[in-house]
Amino acid sequence: MQQFLEYFAVIAFVAVYFLTKDVFLATGVLLAAIIAQVAFYKATKRPLSNELKITFWVSLVLGGMTLLLRDETFIQWKPSIVSWAIALGLAGAQLFGGISLLKKMMGAALTLEDSVWRKLTYGWATGFAAAGGINLWVVNNFSMDAWVTFKLFGLMGLNLLYVFIMMAYLVAIGALKEDETPDVDGESANESQP
Repeated sequence: MQQFLEYFAVIAFVAVYFLTKDVFLATGVLLAAIIAQVAFYKATKRPLSNELKITFWVSLVLGGMTLLLRDETFIQWKPSIVSWAIALGLAGAQLFGGISLLKKMMGAALTLEDSVWRKLTYGWATGFAAAGGINLWVVNNFSMDAWVTFKLFGLMGLNLLYVFIMMAYLVAIGALKEDETPDVDGESANESQP
C-alpha cells in the first residue's frame, strides 16, 4: 500500500498519457493526483517524506509551467530536478553538516558505523545524480512514449538497482549478515522464525 501511495501520481500520469496521448492532460492529472496525495497524507496524519515534499513543489512549478506555456519540456525535466535536489540534499547534509540523512531514514532498520553510512550516503547521492542525467538522455534521444515508460519503469528500476547494490556492498563488507537482514516488518530474519 505504501509503495502505491508513493507512486500514485506517476501511475496516474502514465495511465492518462497512454490512454489519451495528451501530455498536457496527463500533466494536469499529475498535478491533481499529487495534491490529492499530499492532502491524504495530511488528513491521515502520515509524515511527508522529504522526497515527497520536493516532488510536490517541483511538480507544481514545472507542471504549472508545462500547462501555462504548453511546453512539455518542463514536465520532462521534473524527474531530473527532483533527483538532483535529493542528491544535493544527501551530499550537502553529509559534506557540510556531517549529517547522514540516509541514517536518519534507515537507522532504525540498520545498525552501521558512521563511515559506512557516509559511503552509502555518497553512493545514493551519486545514484540520484546519475538518474537525473539518464532522464535527460532519454528525453533528448527517445520519443515521448519511451520517456513516459522510462519515467515509471526505468526510474523505479534504477532505485531497485541501487537497493541491490547497497545490500551487496553491506554483505561484502560484513556489515549485513543473512540472519540480520530486516524483513518487510523490520524484524530480523532470525527473530521471525519459530
